[in-house]
Amino acid sequence: MIPFIDLKAQYNDLKTDINQQIQNVLEHGQFILGPEVKELESQMSSYLGVKHSLTCASGTDALLMALMALDIKPGDEVITPNFSFFATAEVVAFLGATPVFVDVDKDTYNISVESIEKALSPKTKAIIPVSLYGQMPDMDAIMTLADHHDLYVIEDAAQSFGAGYLGRKSGSIAHISCTSFFPAKPLGCYGDGGAVFTNSDELKEKLEIIRNHGQTQRYHHEMIGINGRLDTMQCAILLTKLAKYDWEVEERQKVANKYNEAFEELKSHELITPVVKEGRKSVWAQYTLAFSNRDAIIKHLNDKQIPTSVHYPKPLSEQPALSGKYRSENTPNSFWAAESVFSLPMHPYMKEDDQQQVIEAVKSFFK
Repeated sequence: MIPFIDLKAQYNDLKTDINQQIQNVLEHGQFILGPEVKELESQMSSYLGVKHSLTCASGTDALLMALMALDIKPGDEVITPNFSFFATAEVVAFLGATPVFVDVDKDTYNISVESIEKALSPKTKAIIPVSLYGQMPDMDAIMTLADHHDLYVIEDAAQSFGAGYLGRKSGSIAHISCTSFFPAKPLGCYGDGGAVFTNSDELKEKLEIIRNHGQTQRYHHEMIGINGRLDTMQCAILLTKLAKYDWEVEERQKVANKYNEAFEELKSHELITPVVKEGRKSVWAQYTLAFSNRDAIIKHLNDKQIPTSVHYPKPLSEQPALSGKYRSENTPNSFWAAESVFSLPMHPYMKEDDQQQVIEAVKSFFK
């Protein structure tokens, strides 16, 4: 079976530089908050065009830190899409606040601005738009709406590091943006990892304190925080990967272009291909199709040794830990997406023969 994501091929390409970075950390021995941490944060800020970057232990911690920095507390409502990974709402509930689930747009699977407006209440304090599958939602409209209602915006950019929106990059627009460096992400480390980004000096200072147990100096804790540091070794690995990230995004785009062209003729069979809005650039965390009989096409592909994945098979409002406990708007697109989407192999090192094998397998289902 061809790999869904080929991290081994990536490592083999970057092996010399990654090994050297790891050896450097082993030599200097600063395994927590070593020099590579600050270097990565500086390089990410330059890359994204954002004032401040802070690494942390995971994408989930990034979201948690963001909410804590904005003083989200019990009784506050935070609007999230109903179609996302569990962490988007989990961190809200963890703090005792109330996630409010809204719908997504059917073409991009990103949060619906119209649905946000319908869900606003006097208790609303923040919005968490998710830049799903590598593409950002309509951030200008979201920021305008938030400004009008005096709300915070936290971009969940776990799948969209460096994606483009009208000349700006994911991570640089919201009050705070959060990403994940889980190994399967477009920019991934070799374990859990994440980062937060902001243009606010005040929020940066709070985030830095929260990340390290609420300390302003050693053994002096000004606020409740978490152990959210990302270790130096992971930062060293990410420095190597960041240097080649633009090339990898270009290669992902080439794979997406080939898929798009090949599947154009299948639209008449009601196979729905990805839509990237004008003025936006996806980093293609996933190449996601939608089809009414998903189980049948997945079985067909698996029989032909083509791996698939479903992100995500159940709306957040239907998760047992959340179901019936929080307010949810009518979200038909979220339920449709949960029942219909599936993703194909996608990575920058994907061989043309493997791409063609995937294409032929998909086409053969409709013959």
